[in-house]
Amino acid sequence: MRALIGKKAPNFKAPAVVNGCEMVSDFSLGQYLDKKYVILFFYPMDFTFVCPTELHAFQEKLEEFKKRNVAVVGCSVDSEYSHFAWLQQPKNQGGIQGVTYPIVADFSKTIASDYGVLASEYNVEDGCLISEGSPVAYRGLFLIDKEGKIRHYVINDLPLGRNVDKAIRMVDALQHFEENGEVCPANWAKGKDAMKATNEGVSNYLTNK
Repeated sequence: MRALIGKKAPNFKAPAVVNGCEMVSDFSLGQYLDKKYVILFFYPMDFTFVCPTELHAFQEKLEEFKKRNVAVVGCSVDSEYSHFAWLQQPKNQGGIQGVTYPIVADFSKTIASDYGVLASEYNVEDGCLISEGSPVAYRGLFLIDKEGKIRHYVINDLPLGRNVDKAIRMVDALQHFEENGEVCPANWAKGKDAMKATNEGVSNYLTNK
């Protein structure tokens, strides 16, 4: 897998469901360029078990992301019609009703492949593409800055749900660095001391810790 840190996030145009009820045919990350940060997260499939807990967790923290000028975008290899149906299903029945951020349909699986999170590889046999493994997305999460560059990403295996607060922490760290020129040490959280990227800065931080 190629490293994506510091590189332009692969752009795409794909169907999506926005605002929980509206299907669009040409959703693109380009709409956020120079305007917003983006948290793009992949999940394996609609109508599963761990996935709705994650989608609702992002929705519950959506105002925190908005305060930080961050757009949240979900994506799986299901169709927009599957997304729409799942969005109509109540939360107490395993659905994601109430989720309002965009959910992208990567039915061709090209977006997951471009981001290196497709849980499958393809081999050519007798002129045909043969999938090895489950052609769904791992639980990848990408923090994209306003210039369209990937500044952080993490990829979980299929059984391992994410911690949304950690995604917020990474947004805070990036924005603190951009605003103050200070780097963020281990276990840093918003409101804590950061440090200058110099020997003196490190020394002062460790002395005052």
